[in-house]
Amino acid sequence: MKYAFILGSNAFVTPHGTITYPSGDETRPFLSIRSIYSDNSAGSHLSIDTAIKDRQGRELNIHNNQAVDANGFNIKINRDQVLVTNADGTTILDVHQLDEESAMALEHNIIAELEVNMPITAIRVHGNFMLEGMHIEIDNEKLFINGNSIGNSVLAGQNNLQFVPSNVVM
Repeated sequence: MKYAFILGSNAFVTPHGTITYPSGDETRPFLSIRSIYSDNSAGSHLSIDTAIKDRQGRELNIHNNQAVDANGFNIKINRDQVLVTNADGTTILDVHQLDEESAMALEHNIIAELEVNMPITAIRVHGNFMLEGMHIEIDNEKLFINGNSIGNSVLAGQNNLQFVPSNVVM
């Protein structure tokens, strides 16, 4: 099983369901996919772990879809989505497992990479949050890391996807 993380108009394909970031001399997970939803498996659901901060510095920790530290956040869990918002409704983090039809309706260059790497689970991530001083903003078009925009990239690799201060690496 491979994962395609859809971040704005980018797709990053990896055999690992984790996105990491550097923290001093070590690497920490920002998002880990614990389980995925399948129409063929009763009771299955998308389950994640995450540890981030909002733009005001408030910590958000979710372990296996359970809020560990999430004061002031609203968390909505569906079988294929975990959505975290502020009290005012602004999105902090939205992790959504795309169904096959939605995944195959993405941009042509992304579809080509998905087809080459089947079987694959497409995970779309949106949000606006902080990781160790890095400001991450992901909208429908681009991924911004500390204001540096990344758009229309399609990469496949054998390592975890990692956010670094001005780019992504695999």
